[in-house]
Amino acid sequence: MTHRLPLAAIFGLAVLWSAPAWAQSSGAAVDNARMAQIFADDQAIREGVSAGRRPDRAFVERMHAEDAARRVEVRTLLEAGALASAEDFRKAAFVFQHGTQPDDYLLAHSLAVAAAAKGSEGAAWIAAASLDRYLQMKGEPQIYGTQTTVRQGEAPTDDPYNRGLVPDSLRTAMGVPTLAEQAAKLEAVNAALAAAKAASGSR
Repeated sequence: MTHRLPLAAIFGLAVLWSAPAWAQSSGAAVDNARMAQIFADDQAIREGVSAGRRPDRAFVERMHAEDAARRVEVRTLLEAGALASAEDFRKAAFVFQHGTQPDDYLLAHSLAVAAAAKGSEGAAWIAAASLDRYLQMKGEPQIYGTQTTVRQGEAPTDDPYNRGLVPDSLRTAMGVPTLAEQAAKLEAVNAALAAAKAASGSR
């Protein structure tokens, strides 16, 4: 026999579940110093890559190993209830954004949403980026356009990309460039790569 809850009971449960747990909390949470250091280490190892240095295999393997260790530690802090502030959650989101599995990106997205809910202005972009990366890892097209794929011997691309789902007004609200801005940036990158390739071929 199938038992169904009365509509009023279902509505009552929905109201209970929809009330934010942090709405009744008082006082600002203190940033976790260890989380701040983990985030600093996560960013520091990537500074050379961001500056244009081509990493060798040994560097990439070391970075991935250190990333994995950071995720384990952040997960421990999270489960212990040691992360509570908007900055804690935002920084933790970046650590899991550098994961390797769909669940890493889904957790990063959840952490970023929590950070935004607690008032972090910088959390919106990582929420969008982690969702895009999660979709890509599940074989689905991204929806914000935060991810660019570079394959050996091919031009950088942001496809597969469902450009029609999210309007530019929402991209802007999330701190993501508009479609036109994304297209212009990708075109400039491809033009620069083509010029560099032509210059190296003429030597």
